Amino acid sequence: MIDGSRGPSQTWEDLLVAVSATQDRAAFGLLFRHFAPRIKSFLMRGGTSEALAEDVTQETMATVWRKAEQFDPGKASASTWMFTIARNKRIDRIRRERRPEPDPNDPSFAPSPAVPPDREVSALQDAVAVRHALGELSDEQREVVMLSFYEDASHSVIAERLKLPLGTVKSRLRLALKKLNGLLDPTVYGGMS
Repeated sequence: MIDGSRGPSQTWEDLLVAVSATQDRAAFGLLFRHFAPRIKSFLMRGGTSEALAEDVTQETMATVWRKAEQFDPGKASASTWMFTIARNKRIDRIRRERRPEPDPNDPSFAPSPAVPPDREVSALQDAVAVRHALGELSDEQREVVMLSFYEDASHSVIAERLKLPLGTVKSRLRLALKKLNGLLDPTVYGGMS
């Protein structure tokens, strides 16, 4: 390509490689003068406001300067590479504008209140009691309780997984809960049926 501002054998790719290799300001100036107005027009034709198109164009050209070493003339032309950067910058801006900033006063960002020490001790004691009660069950009963309550599996899923009839699963679970009710204090645990 021959352009009045470039040498007779210089291509846009050559100028971009010069920016990459030696941070050639003159080469970058030529790229900027040629591509900046075209990128801005491209963005505005896509519905971007003039002010935003100007900002995105500046960001694009700054990225071209900083990341010129990533340009590979074997993969794309200089113009394709730069217009792709511009398109991606515009998409990033649109996403940022559509995603509201988090509200620091939002209650979901507030830390959870500290658990009082007496409740923490009580929860640990409950866990020990439940673990001990589970240890009193037969292996078969413990297995259906663990699948039902800890893995939240339905009776039919348990039956399928253990290759048992559905009635057997229900029966084992019912007997296990009856035994757990006898082992755990119903006034504390409210019964497990």
